[in-house]
Amino acid sequence: MRTPSAIGSLVFLALCVPVCADETANDAAAIAVFNERIMPIFRSPKPSSCVQCHLAAVDLKNYIKPSHEETFLSLRDQGLIDVKSPKESKILNLIHMGEKDADKRSRLIHEKTRKAEFDAFAAWIEACCNDDELLKRQPADGFEPARPEHPDAVIRHARKSRVVDSFVRNVWSQRMRCFPCHTPHEIDADNPQHKKPAERQLELVKKFGQKVNLFQDTPEKTLQQWIVNSRISSKRHLPMLNLEDPRKSLLILKPTAKLPAKKEDGEFEKPSSVEPVSHMGGLKIHVDDQSYKAIVAWIQDYSNVVGNRYKSVDDLPADNWQPTLRMLRMKDCPETWPVGTPVQLFVHQWDEQRATWNADATAFTQGTVTPKRIVNGSLFVFGSNADSATSDGNSPLAAGRYRISVYVDQRHRIAEDPTAMLDERDLKGDINLQAKWLEGFKQAEIISFGDAAE
Repeated sequence: MRTPSAIGSLVFLALCVPVCADETANDAAAIAVFNERIMPIFRSPKPSSCVQCHLAAVDLKNYIKPSHEETFLSLRDQGLIDVKSPKESKILNLIHMGEKDADKRSRLIHEKTRKAEFDAFAAWIEACCNDDELLKRQPADGFEPARPEHPDAVIRHARKSRVVDSFVRNVWSQRMRCFPCHTPHEIDADNPQHKKPAERQLELVKKFGQKVNLFQDTPEKTLQQWIVNSRISSKRHLPMLNLEDPRKSLLILKPTAKLPAKKEDGEFEKPSSVEPVSHMGGLKIHVDDQSYKAIVAWIQDYSNVVGNRYKSVDDLPADNWQPTLRMLRMKDCPETWPVGTPVQLFVHQWDEQRATWNADATAFTQGTVTPKRIVNGSLFVFGSNADSATSDGNSPLAAGRYRISVYVDQRHRIAEDPTAMLDERDLKGDINLQAKWLEGFKQAEIISFGDAAE
């Protein structure tokens, strides 16, 4: 005869068995999904759909650990899984970001991979969140979550959208130096002043082919074309973007080159795209001016991104300037500065509230000493809020009091690294200025080094 306590135990076991069975089934379901759909992503030698938005520094497999449980705990504790709303998990939103890519071609190329990854993670996360025991588990002491080895700032820096934004500011903004020969989309057929430029551009296309049309109608299309063309190795021309030696890119060699030599009949020889490079358009950019600096800096940054050379935040370039149409000219440079010496001019604004000069520069430019002892340059404004198209009061370069700090590269730092910013060892003096900062070369603000206070 069974005792009441024995009967109670049997009842407890009967009630418990279905619960335990459900938990085991949920755990088995999650493991099965992980093994069948997540592990193939982890083991695949092919890059994940992350490459659609990131040029380097991250891959979806960076977030996967060898076991189902460890992967769940890792993602959950990093906030990448929402246990209350599994479908809203951050890891799913990150995978889904590729749907928002403005590049339609890129969306189509990665669509199949992206969908497979999203569906796999969505099914696995749903199964995990149905396992109450798994939800309660905590990682063991010393547990290391799975994540990319690069800091978040480096991962963001390698985003394709960030690289394109930098391209727009540093390269695309300089395209009118190449007008009209290489900028067919900037020619306005309804503008009478563009009649001659249009004829010139058409002649060049007939003579040299469509390769003349370097700039497409958007920066994205332009950059994509240059990237593709630069992957084609040829002995007849240097690459448009030389990732091994940015200063040997045709993008910067052509506009800094002179006209081809003339033949005996007076006609120009064919322009060269190998060293020594020559350019039918002649000199458009001076070596070591602000445009040269910006373009070389962008190529160097792009090379480092796709080469996955940035490992820490300290490795990242500032890349925080915006081009403007405002000019600064300094005259009366000392005879002790040889012609061609790079000079950097940093613009500091007066702070009325604190009655002192701002320590951080608002803008800067770079130029070289000319035979007339002048340095010219268009200003680049630091920060993301710069407005390069207007002169209204919202611009960081509003009319007011400014101090120009003059740095001279007599140690040849820029020759070694065109992206370098000079420091206090190169400071030659400060010049006070009441500036209007109107647009255009004819309305440049003019200072004299003779007014400099050391």
